[in-house]
Amino acid sequence: MTTTAPSDVRPDPPGSPDDGSLTEFGYRQELHRSLGRYASFAAGFSFISVLTTVFQFFAFGYAFGGPVFFWTWPAVFAGQLAVAACFAELAARYPISGAIYQWSSRLSNPSFGWFAGWIMVIGQIVVVAAAALALQMVLPAIWPGFQLIGHDPAPTSADGAANAALLGVLLLVLTTVVNLLDNRVMSAVNRIGVTAEIIGAVLIIVLLFTHSERSPGITFHTGGGGTGLFGALMVGSFMAAYVMIGFDSAGEMSEETHHPRRTAPRTILTALGAAGLLGGLIVLGGLLAAPSLTDGRLGVDGLSYVLTSSLGDGVGRALLADVVVAIAVATLAIQTAASRMLFSMARDRRLPFSGRLAKVDPRTGMPGAPALVVGVLAAALLLLNFASPDAFLAIGTTCIVMLYLAYAMVTGPLLVRRLRGQFGVGGTDETGAPLFSLGRWGVPVNALALAYGLFMTVNLAWPRAAVYDPAGGHWYFRWFTLLFLAVTLVAGAGYRAFTARATKARAPEAAKASYA
Repeated sequence: MTTTAPSDVRPDPPGSPDDGSLTEFGYRQELHRSLGRYASFAAGFSFISVLTTVFQFFAFGYAFGGPVFFWTWPAVFAGQLAVAACFAELAARYPISGAIYQWSSRLSNPSFGWFAGWIMVIGQIVVVAAAALALQMVLPAIWPGFQLIGHDPAPTSADGAANAALLGVLLLVLTTVVNLLDNRVMSAVNRIGVTAEIIGAVLIIVLLFTHSERSPGITFHTGGGGTGLFGALMVGSFMAAYVMIGFDSAGEMSEETHHPRRTAPRTILTALGAAGLLGGLIVLGGLLAAPSLTDGRLGVDGLSYVLTSSLGDGVGRALLADVVVAIAVATLAIQTAASRMLFSMARDRRLPFSGRLAKVDPRTGMPGAPALVVGVLAAALLLLNFASPDAFLAIGTTCIVMLYLAYAMVTGPLLVRRLRGQFGVGGTDETGAPLFSLGRWGVPVNALALAYGLFMTVNLAWPRAAVYDPAGGHWYFRWFTLLFLAVTLVAGAGYRAFTARATKARAPEAAKASYA
């Protein structure tokens, strides 16, 4: 891995409590350290964004699984908690931007780590697009005037899909502008948005449970797509899998966080824990408060239908407005995380146009070019929605698979290191306290994290015609995830082969020049 030469290394600004925290890794401090513990928590929680993702995929989960799909939530949470615990250990030992790329490279080798970073950053760009599409689930329900294209707001309709793409592009313009400003502005927007989301989530939970129409026993009933209990749970798990990703963003922002070795591990776990608790209660509350489980609307309109029908238009729309804030902040946070991944890889000169992508504005402390690249590419993906409503699900599933695979490319090498006795458990954080460690639970938790991640990757990518091409005639959406992953890997391998040949070709010329 290429790192900054020792002579180029400079410490954090004088007086910073984190002076020199990057020098041991061969980097200089360029990003501004301005994030405290709550801002670090907000980075992880806003990426997960339970209001964005639960509202976006509740209808899908219910349509295929019926009420029993609720139980996929605790199952996915347990698996992701094992992954988060492994990441918390790594965040304490490698507090560097580009977390997945950096961790995988240092646990395995630079080539394997590069592919982990490449898959992760492409996946993050797809997540940005998927998050922006969530506006369609709430804005038209607040006011029909937000349906700018056609008349049918359902995201599975041609009108709804096209309108979702338009609203998503407008949101991406806004988040890109914020990502080009000072990182203190970005952090403030994140903190305010997360606070509003948490308050809104608690209010939604309280109101849903106080308007219950049935008992929790309903969650043992199957229904939906007629795929049987196992099939219902496997497909229904898509929602929970989509919600509980991105907690590693707290580690992604380590170079901008005070006391990152101490702060990031805790905020990774608390972000996932808070999202898991709030999201599970919202799903359960929605099932209990829905006016009907059999009229078909819960599998089409999802939680927006529950809020406006059970709580009344006024209260329901007010809460949906809070969901809009959550969607905007989530899109911002995911775009920020992807920007930091691009910056980290470019800083090591591992990407095309690395010099430009690695440049940090000394005034704002933000890498502007990566934010712009992420915004433009995510907007381009949204154009798929104009082709077919099925693109909505294809984009959503693809981003989960990409991230799950990248996660496994960290937990896999980490488990190998543990089994070989090569993963240290010592060290202290900035306050002198021992670094976060799983101790004797490291191997079983790590093994569970890897097995769960690989299983879910296969489950999510499986080309089910009933899921990805229910109407028929769009075979490319059925195979979209696998095709997209294949193209990502081929493009990455092609770029690495090209750069290797270019480097080899320059070597003799450099040798001749040295003797001239």
